[in-house]
Amino acid sequence: MQSTFRKFVSGGRPGRPLFQFPILMADHTFDYWQRRLDALAGILEKHGFAAETAATAAGARDRIRRAVENIMPKSVGYADSRTLRAAGVIDMLRSDSRWEFIDGFDRSKSRAENLEQRRQALMTDLFLTGVNAITEQGTLVWLDMVGNRIGGVAFGPRKVILVAGRNKLTGSLEEAMRRIRTVAAPLNARAHEHFRTPCQITSRCHDCSSPDRICNTWLAMERCYPKERIRVILVNEDLGY
Repeated sequence: MQSTFRKFVSGGRPGRPLFQFPILMADHTFDYWQRRLDALAGILEKHGFAAETAATAAGARDRIRRAVENIMPKSVGYADSRTLRAAGVIDMLRSDSRWEFIDGFDRSKSRAENLEQRRQALMTDLFLTGVNAITEQGTLVWLDMVGNRIGGVAFGPRKVILVAGRNKLTGSLEEAMRRIRTVAAPLNARAHEHFRTPCQITSRCHDCSSPDRICNTWLAMERCYPKERIRVILVNEDLGY
């Protein structure tokens, strides 16, 4: 809540306010996004997803903790996500000994070892990741380099939890795909300093043929099957790319 002051003149010289009093001015940004996220959660539920909203990344982490403890998986895997990392979810899951945590993004291991771990993550009881974009019609959209993320979302793990910031919401499938190519993919490429792609330099898509191209396989998910296999947590903050 923000406050400002409204000035009034009652007598005296012009332009010389005699008194002020505070008028509370609401910041409507949060409420604006909350209404949109609530509406989207309702649409996702109609499409067979379990869906809920969280006010903050910390709130999303608390909801994930409760969901995981309700599932009580024997094994947990994930596909890398800046949203999950920003919320502290990866560290939370890694530090809990009640389940086997399969980490395919361990910097102390070779790429070959990590790829094998990512394969193992596709057969876990629970899989977590983010999403590149979600349309207001309830379609979830990804564009992958390797495919371990969309593979785990589409099939394999018994349960899936997805987390998305409000910045991932788009008006249509076309807009979602444009957002991924023009925003998410170039930013993701820039985050991998050892990659060599044109978008790292120009910050726009060139539909390149680089060996390090990160835009290889699309997934657009319109419905969840089986029902509620996937839980989507929508966060009223800008998170990830």
